[in-house]
Amino acid sequence: MTLPRLNLGEFVHSLLRIVLGQPHIPPSLANNALLQVILRRRSVRHFSSRPIPDDVFAAILEAGRLAPSGVNLQTWTFAPFTADEWQATFGRPIPFRGQRAILIMGDTHRAKSVLDVFPDSPLVEYTIAVMNASLAAMNMNLAAEALGVSSVMLSETGRSGFLDAAYLRETLRLPDGVTPLMTLVLGYASRPYPPMPPKLPLAEITFKGVYREADPVIMRDWLAQMIAGYKASHLDSSFQAQVQVYLYKIGQAEAELQRSLFAGRTRHAHNTTEPNLQDG
Repeated sequence: MTLPRLNLGEFVHSLLRIVLGQPHIPPSLANNALLQVILRRRSVRHFSSRPIPDDVFAAILEAGRLAPSGVNLQTWTFAPFTADEWQATFGRPIPFRGQRAILIMGDTHRAKSVLDVFPDSPLVEYTIAVMNASLAAMNMNLAAEALGVSSVMLSETGRSGFLDAAYLRETLRLPDGVTPLMTLVLGYASRPYPPMPPKLPLAEITFKGVYREADPVIMRDWLAQMIAGYKASHLDSSFQAQVQVYLYKIGQAEAELQRSLFAGRTRHAHNTTEPNLQDG
């Protein structure tokens, strides 16, 4: 995959678009406390050595526990770490010198001890697990922000998410049905928050009636901002180089996911007969 190269004018223009980007909220709601938390949240990659108090960390985890989930299955498991526990487990510091971390996993293994909802539906099972665990992850992300704790969600950096699922599965001895998805790294920001990353306009991500294809001009502009923004924040690398890393690891992650979803399953037609819901 070859990405376009930006000339100097395109690079500067794209950076200006990023710097000037702002959320669009009706003035009547500008002071809403929850909206302010959501709008100011950024992915932070520079943390101070200030520790996160135990009660604050407990509240963040509780926000994850109370997240909504399909059929209240709660198909998630969290592995919380202090900096010392992460170092002892993985042999390296938490990425970006975070003070705490939460590895978030989709988990259908636990519920099967009392109720196997997905005996012959591995793709539905996986999708439900990812959907529910992602809701819990976002709950914790916003709870952290509301408590003054910054964060970043990782799927690849530091072998911390689904792109290194096989490594995490082996290291943490995860059973089938438990899939590492992402790590929420937490700490207090040591630098001012970065600008809002390139976001597609609302009109591009919504539709009424029938689906419509993307506007090529808008999509090219978004890609140019992604390329310029990555270069500005990673002077020794490029967006193209990072994409190549992702492509390599995505291939490995796909093979591991196929193995974990389908290996050892008995393949037979699932009974789709509508159940009789009449009272007996």
